[in-house]
Amino acid sequence: MGSKKLLLLAGDFVEDYEIMVPFQALSMLGYEVHAVCPEKQAGDSVKTAIHDFEGDQTYTEKPGHNFALTYNFSDVNPEDYVGLVVPGGRSPEYLRLNERVIEIVQAFAAANKPIAAVCHGAQLLAAAGVLEGRECSAYPACGPDVRLAGGQYIDIAADQAHVEGNLVTAPAWPAHPLWLAAFVKLLGARIEL
Repeated sequence: MGSKKLLLLAGDFVEDYEIMVPFQALSMLGYEVHAVCPEKQAGDSVKTAIHDFEGDQTYTEKPGHNFALTYNFSDVNPEDYVGLVVPGGRSPEYLRLNERVIEIVQAFAAANKPIAAVCHGAQLLAAAGVLEGRECSAYPACGPDVRLAGGQYIDIAADQAHVEGNLVTAPAWPAHPLWLAAFVKLLGARIEL
């Protein structure tokens, strides 16, 4: 695993913070982050949505930024990457219908490479069948997906993260500091101040 490339799976209406912050933070650490989307090429963009917690029964949604993809989906080879990032938002809901996306997630799981999924990213893990017997946090509305996929849903505060083996999961973007720190640790990176 001498490569420092990471794969980030995205689609339209991915959660804004959950794609922007990991992409920028991991790039700042020196990783080459290939952000990809089925049927799109490097330089194309995906629309994002901003989800917030404002006291309603569920999160609110507002238009976010356009996020420029950095790599061609058609050129992805899971063997080229040291880890996988699966942001949430609405994109995992339909990305899980793409057979190649499912194969990619399964390849990372089979190789026991670090996988970081946040919020609705668990929907993609569940659809790929990689949660059987595993612990996984997610946005609470995705708890049934985790359980139906044979996983154990871990209900934690929105600003917390959960690690089990190669899997780092969190309920939502407030967990970014802990979620990204745990993922970077699994990648074997060492940050010294």
